Formats: sequence, C-alpha cells, structure tokens
Amino acid sequence: MKLEEFEIITGENAHQSASLERNEKTIDYESSRKLSYLEILTIVKGLDVVSEFFDVNAVVTTTPSGICAVALGKSVDEAMLKVMDSNPLDFMSSVVTVSAEVDSDAVRMLKPANLIVAPKFTKNAIEYLERYEIAYVTINTPLKDYKKYLSNEIRVTPLGTLTETPNLSELNKDSFKVVSKTKPTVEQIEDAVFAWKIAKHASSRAIVVAKDLKTSAISQGLQSASVEFALDYSCDMSKEAVIAFDMPVSAHDINVAAQGRISLVILPYAGKDIIELADKLNMSLIVTGITNINC
Repeated sequence: MKLEEFEIITGENAHQSASLERNEKTIDYESSRKLSYLEILTIVKGLDVVSEFFDVNAVVTTTPSGICAVALGKSVDEAMLKVMDSNPLDFMSSVVTVSAEVDSDAVRMLKPANLIVAPKFTKNAIEYLERYEIAYVTINTPLKDYKKYLSNEIRVTPLGTLTETPNLSELNKDSFKVVSKTKPTVEQIEDAVFAWKIAKHASSRAIVVAKDLKTSAISQGLQSASVEFALDYSCDMSKEAVIAFDMPVSAHDINVAAQGRISLVILPYAGKDIIELADKLNMSLIVTGITNINC
C-alpha cells in the first residue's frame, strides 16, 4: 500500500488524533496496511539500529518502550533465531526489523502480533504473511542511505522549541583506545563495537551486554541498579561477554560487571581509578571518547 502525502492515522491513545505527512526527508517505503503513531515510532527505532549493520544479516526487535534485542548471523534465519533466544517474551509482539531479504523460513517464526520490516521479501514470504495476516513494511530506500534522511529533531515544549542535530557519532581510531593491561581478542572487540552501536540508540543510561554478536540484555532508562538489572537478565550468558555503557561509570559498576564475569567494558571515558580497578580484575577496558545520551 503506497502512502499518501498526508494522512490521518491512529493516535498514541484512543482520545488522541494524529497524522502522517511525507516530505523530501521521507524514505521510500510501502506498508501492507495503515500504520499507527506508535508503530511508526517503533519502526524508526528498529531502522535506526539496523542501519548500523546494513551490510550484514541483522535482526532487531523493538517495542514502543525501546530496543528489545539485536543479533547478527550468517543468514537472516540464524540472526532471527538468535534474537528470539535473546528475548523470547518481547519477540512475540515486537516489530522485527531486518537488514536483508526475508524468505518464507524466517517469516514462519512470526505471529499475527508481529510486524516485520525489511528491504525485500520473497514471493513465498509475502504469501505466508498475507495468509496469516502479519503486517509487513518494505523499505525501498537502501539502508546504507538511511542516515542521509535523518533530520534535526524538533520538540515543541512549554519552555520553547528545542532543535538538535541527529546523532551521527561513529567510532574512530583516534578516540577508540584500549586503556587496560589486559588486551581484548579480535572477537571481543567485534562484540564491543556491536554493543556500542546498539547502546548509541537506546534510551539514556543504556547498558548493553553482548557476546557472539548477539545481545543478552539491554537496560535503558533506569536511574539506579541498572548494571545489576542487565546482568541479572543476562544470567549465565554474561560469562565472557562484553558490556557497553553510554556514559562514564563508577567503581561499583565495574565490580558488578566483574561479578557477572564480564570480560570487557566499553565506555566513553575512564578515570585512573577505573583503569586501575579493571587491571586488578584482569578486565579489558576500551574508551571511545564519545557519549551517546539519548532522552
């Protein structure tokens, strides 16, 4: 279904009205049905993350409350299975965003409560989705060009109108540094970059636990005990995993990570005390020089 230039859509709540307007900053996409206000915002969250992994097989699950799980795989099917294993409960009613063509084997993992977003669907996949009334959105604009369509964020508040440029932060060799005595493996660095890219798009105070290019926990928006929450959720999957923070941490955070058997921490900055503690705990520490606070 091609979208009109301007259309009325379902609001966030039943008593609220909403509309959708297309402009020169709108990517080219098609939807099997009309999308609601919350669905559009949830889809955007998924696209923000999957655009970081446009050249590999990536699957992201999102709900209106945030990012649920992310995984990369040798195939879309493998990535889908890894995401399901990471957060099976939220998967059942999530928006599933995929970076590559989706076939019928992948869509068989979905239920009518899901909505799937991808650059392309095979004929058999579309037949299955329509037979079981699972909504789908086709993104015709190449995902590698997605960030070109990001505009300044505008929020109209009683205190005034706020305008902010989009977060286009990228890791670079000048700021990305291993500052601990314990040096990470190549695989750990890959997991660290993977986790950092996800934390970049999560809500503020984001914590991402990951291993083998798959999240095992994503904590976001919590003001206290957020490290404990992430590691409790990750459970045994935190062993030898990496953990990414979107802001500087305390010694308590590092100690809790060590208790969860985390092998590497990636964070914006680290003081001398944090580095010494990491060395004492034989933990690898990477600083990025970049904060990604996201309200």
